[in-house]
Amino acid sequence: MAVSSLGAAGHPTLRASLAGINPGAAAGAAFALLAGAATIGSIVNPKQAVLYLLGAALGLVLYHAAFGFTSAWRVFIADRRGEGLRAQMVMLAIATALFFPVLASGSLFGQPVTGLVSPVGTSVLVGAFIFGIGMQLGGGCASGTLYTVGGGSTRMLLTLAFFIVGSTVGAAHFHWWAALPNIGPVSLVTLWGPWTALAAHLAVFAAIAALTVVLEKRRHGRLAAAGPAPRQGLARFLRGPWPIVAGAVALALLNFVTLALSGRPWGITAAFALWGSKIAAATGIADVASWPYWQNPANAKALSSSALVDVTSVMDFGIIVGALLAASLAGRFAPVWRVPPRSVLAAIVGGLLLGYGARLAYGCNIGAYFSGIASGSLHGWLWLVAAFAGNVIGTRLRPLFGLEVERTPQLTGC
Repeated sequence: MAVSSLGAAGHPTLRASLAGINPGAAAGAAFALLAGAATIGSIVNPKQAVLYLLGAALGLVLYHAAFGFTSAWRVFIADRRGEGLRAQMVMLAIATALFFPVLASGSLFGQPVTGLVSPVGTSVLVGAFIFGIGMQLGGGCASGTLYTVGGGSTRMLLTLAFFIVGSTVGAAHFHWWAALPNIGPVSLVTLWGPWTALAAHLAVFAAIAALTVVLEKRRHGRLAAAGPAPRQGLARFLRGPWPIVAGAVALALLNFVTLALSGRPWGITAAFALWGSKIAAATGIADVASWPYWQNPANAKALSSSALVDVTSVMDFGIIVGALLAASLAGRFAPVWRVPPRSVLAAIVGGLLLGYGARLAYGCNIGAYFSGIASGSLHGWLWLVAAFAGNVIGTRLRPLFGLEVERTPQLTGC
């Protein structure tokens, strides 16, 4: 019996699914995934390699679902379109349902786990507010910056560079802000118990989602209808776009996997302060080891070790590579190197605000908002309120920099 020489790649359905990809970028992303995992596995350990691949999965989900916190908030502020906000509430509802019982028990599959519970005070209020402005000027949040960089956005490379600069300066100033008035860390899971805390959180998520429905219908008469998907079946799974709710579910589940593997939830921006501080130390710009921020034992160990040992760093690297793979599979990897001067200025200012604000606020839209609320931390809720206020200001500032304020969601994290 003859064996087909076409193999799996010759299957008509698979050929149709892969038609139109960017083959060079896809091959590069696949190589980076395999080589990166092998390198991290040999230098650190296999679990760290799995966390790198987990980061890649997060990047792919973020890109294919176009799960942007920045754009979702902007279209709600500008035109009361609330689909993105409702998807965030779904994500948070699933995450809290998974996290709260586990965090209350203190272990998962025999491994100790802790949430991201940070002090509630002035630094969070100020940091989240300026982070919110930076989201709209920089064109993305922490996760959005990484996955759009991986997707080929050259403007977001600028945002990321100055995000790192801002994070480093924020680390240098952190001790001053941390000393300002605060009430310390408050865990609602510990305070109320996991089930009461979960019921209260689910009620708030439902109320926020319901409010977006009321306001959207009041403005437009009905909720926005989803357009027809350009692909179906296997082609849509491989190349996107995915429904935003599918992205919400996937992000919640992958954050829970992060908790299981690393012992704490997903974070992003602590790595930016680490990278910037390492560069500052290596180039002699500053004696970063003398900063109070880096004298904390855990931080000091990260500063003196390879970035590949840092969980947040390897997951961030994975997000970029995963988004590159997703963009190439979607056939949308096409970097444009010419960026208008006003847009460049907005990226620089926005990046600095994002980085500095994230350090002051003990995290970003992932570490403080998503993982903070999923951990039952009161500071996550303060972050949400302050960052949303900053987004209102940032949205109004965007036209000054020649940036669009769109009226409907787009396939972008910006």
